[in-house]
Amino acid sequence: MRTDPPWSTLPAREHLPAREPLPAKAANAPVTGTPVLDVTIPVFNEEQDLEPCVRRLHAHLVRTFPYSFRITVADNASTDSTPEVAGRLDAAIPEVRAYRLEQKGRGRALHTVWSRSDAPVLAYMDVDLSTDLNALLPLVAPLISGHSDLAIGSRLARSSRVVRGPKREFVSRAYNLILKSSLSARFSDAQCGFKAIRREVAERLLPMVEDTGWFFDTEMLVLAERAGLRIHEVPVDWVDDPDSRVHIISTAIEDLKGVWRVGRALAVGALPLDRLARPFGDDPRDRRIRGVPGGLARQLVGFCAVGVLSTLFYLLLYSLFRTMAAPQLANGAALLVSAIANTAANRRLTFGVRGPERALRHQAQGLVVFVIGLALTSGSLAALDAASGTPAHSTELAVLIAANLAATVLRFLLLRAWVFPDRRGNQPCVPYQPSAPDQPRRTDGPKKDAR
Repeated sequence: MRTDPPWSTLPAREHLPAREPLPAKAANAPVTGTPVLDVTIPVFNEEQDLEPCVRRLHAHLVRTFPYSFRITVADNASTDSTPEVAGRLDAAIPEVRAYRLEQKGRGRALHTVWSRSDAPVLAYMDVDLSTDLNALLPLVAPLISGHSDLAIGSRLARSSRVVRGPKREFVSRAYNLILKSSLSARFSDAQCGFKAIRREVAERLLPMVEDTGWFFDTEMLVLAERAGLRIHEVPVDWVDDPDSRVHIISTAIEDLKGVWRVGRALAVGALPLDRLARPFGDDPRDRRIRGVPGGLARQLVGFCAVGVLSTLFYLLLYSLFRTMAAPQLANGAALLVSAIANTAANRRLTFGVRGPERALRHQAQGLVVFVIGLALTSGSLAALDAASGTPAHSTELAVLIAANLAATVLRFLLLRAWVFPDRRGNQPCVPYQPSAPDQPRRTDGPKKDAR
């Protein structure tokens, strides 16, 4: 557990001395470097749920997140053993940090921790993990790529799946209807405890957010939207926590007061929204993040991620089609469908091509690459059939996996050099530059001395 003084007594950020590197993502031994993602979990009297939540989140990030990360537990004035639990997690897991604030308020906890974090992407989630963690990577990916400024999980999106009682459902929809009618908000879900923001955006936005409680999210989103910042929404699967400590009536009253305050300030022009102008241009290449590889390395990371998902999709389709057709026909149909999805995914995620321009041509060229894969996999099936007569289904899948791996390198080279060539020549990439030098959040020495 950190032995720092309360946040309110820390010196101003610009006056803090230079920091030593923080440990980055590592399974067994820490690796120096600044984390790409910092996930904050604000807690108050959560001694039972905190450790299972943090360990589950940590295991999920180790398994699915391709870059370095940190989990920050922000204990805001707990009166039970939550600080001790947070301290044990801090001592046991290199990627976990625990801090103690002496005043309550989710907004205060997020404002404090985010203001002093060195990670370029900041996120938070509620300790009950009501939101399915599979939505975390889609939440932060647009911020890492530079496409968006903020990202929010939405329980009210059409494709979201939500399990909660009628009272909470009514309150949530009524609240968002009030926001749309009174503040002209266009985002769909203000209070879902699942959000992320880029650090350089937070540095400009947080000083303007006054609320320190549950209205913090809404105020931040309204100001961001009025300033023209990009807000990305992610549909989420969400299950209500029956043991939630949120007092609906008092929270609703405070939220309505916040709506009145922000609406009045916007009406009289009291908010200097011009300060929230996007710190970079609209080109995501100008918003690169340190720790995320660029160029060939970044493309390989994206290609591998898309390739793994495409292979699983292909094998699922093949197993489905195999129940209705012969191996060759099932293989061809599965490859065709997965190839179209693979080309679309690589077009956007691996090579950063957006918009409808040349989309049909890219798909046509992708089908040529598909034919090569079809020849390799079909040839492998034919050879297997000739060698063993009627092979087992598991043997077919093993041969297909090997053939797909053999075609992967050639597929990547063709996509990179022919389908999606870099037409910008050898222009240098502009790396992410923080608006201020990296600053520490503590002054009491390395981590081992603060236990």
